[in-house]
Amino acid sequence: MAEQDYDFDLFTIGAGSGGVRASRVAAAHGARVAVAEEYRVGGTCVIRGCVPKKMLVYGAHFAEDLEDAAGFGWTIAGKSFDWIKLRDHVQADVTRLEGLYGQTLSNHNVTVFTERATITGDHQITLASGRVVTAKTILIATGARPHIPEFPGHEHVITSNEAFHLDSLPRRILIAGGGYIANEFAGIFNQFGSKVTIANRSDTILRGYDEAVRDRLLQIAMVKGIEFLFRAQFEYVEKQDDRSLRVKLTGQDERVFDCVMVATGRVPNIEGLGLETVGVELGERAQIKVDAFSKTNIDYIYAVGDVTDRVQLTPVAIREGQAFADSVFGKGAPYAVDHSCVPSAVFSHPPIAAVGMTESEARNQLGSVRVYQADFRPMKHVVAGRSERALYKMIVDAANDRVVGIHMIGPDAPEIMQAAAIAVKAGLTKADFDATCAIHPTMAEELVLFK
Repeated sequence: MAEQDYDFDLFTIGAGSGGVRASRVAAAHGARVAVAEEYRVGGTCVIRGCVPKKMLVYGAHFAEDLEDAAGFGWTIAGKSFDWIKLRDHVQADVTRLEGLYGQTLSNHNVTVFTERATITGDHQITLASGRVVTAKTILIATGARPHIPEFPGHEHVITSNEAFHLDSLPRRILIAGGGYIANEFAGIFNQFGSKVTIANRSDTILRGYDEAVRDRLLQIAMVKGIEFLFRAQFEYVEKQDDRSLRVKLTGQDERVFDCVMVATGRVPNIEGLGLETVGVELGERAQIKVDAFSKTNIDYIYAVGDVTDRVQLTPVAIREGQAFADSVFGKGAPYAVDHSCVPSAVFSHPPIAAVGMTESEARNQLGSVRVYQADFRPMKHVVAGRSERALYKMIVDAANDRVVGIHMIGPDAPEIMQAAAIAVKAGLTKADFDATCAIHPTMAEELVLFK
């Protein structure tokens, strides 16, 4: 088919962060672009992920802030919390952001189809309405969804998707999982007054984060009243007449909860896309396999974001979408996204932030390393009478003094880490940190005061 015979130069399936970025950048390069989205423009992050979750995190922090205010001389009488008010405010802002994402596509003359799209032939896409269109290039950016394990009664559980829409706060909630989603929602519900229990099938939370940091979170969370059950998997969940849930976990007696949430990983959304029609290759986790330039084994089909299961983070999907659009439709040389040294955060209570190698990774890969650590009580906590301590950790390659990892848990750790991540990515040395004057008094100054 001649190029001018295609309906579009690019057809993107999925209007999440990666798909929207790729589409608008491709359009800015002069491509004729269409996007199909069957749910809501914005994807997981904007609609039911990191953005509304961070708003809940902010709301939850006020529980401790109001307590701590007394140490600073404030008397706050009659305080109360209205879950419905917060929930509805958050959803209103999600709707606002959805409109902005749609406006961005419209401003770049991207055609938006608010329906499901399936690949039905070579360069061919069929919409749910029955319309058939063609495209020179197809991009799949359908993201991922929460994984729900199979066990008797699994239909009674919720995921993070539904957590944003609860009609009331559960008095007792069980959260299954040990990753960032489980620990973030545990902190949120705990601060809102729920009795929170985390059940994890292994004996480790936040696998992949530095051991000292995740151990500190476990200690602090337990002090805050969050209960942890390790090596516990579902045997069954039964709904009672009063709508409560009777739960049996391996190695545990039956327990009753008002809500059970599973946060046991996410799986790529590849069903019903018609990938088998054209022979797109999948990996062992049902992810779409791509090369460094996000191209599949089919020359004109690409994929970015969580559906590729490379690094399931919104900023990574955005970078992949940008690189794809620039490389395929821009005038410059093609380039790939560097997936190494990606900073990340867990918006737990308190939050965690990390970049680069953990101590164990560095010792395994580099051999000789130097480890610097600051274990301190933030000034705000001292005045408030709170015993909670922050922990900062720096990992240095002993062979060349290069900082290869920074790991933090404490107030505002993610905000501090963004700048520190630049230094680690740039390959700066411990001497470069030492040569930088501290900003005093701050928590961040600990990064340039390690001894």
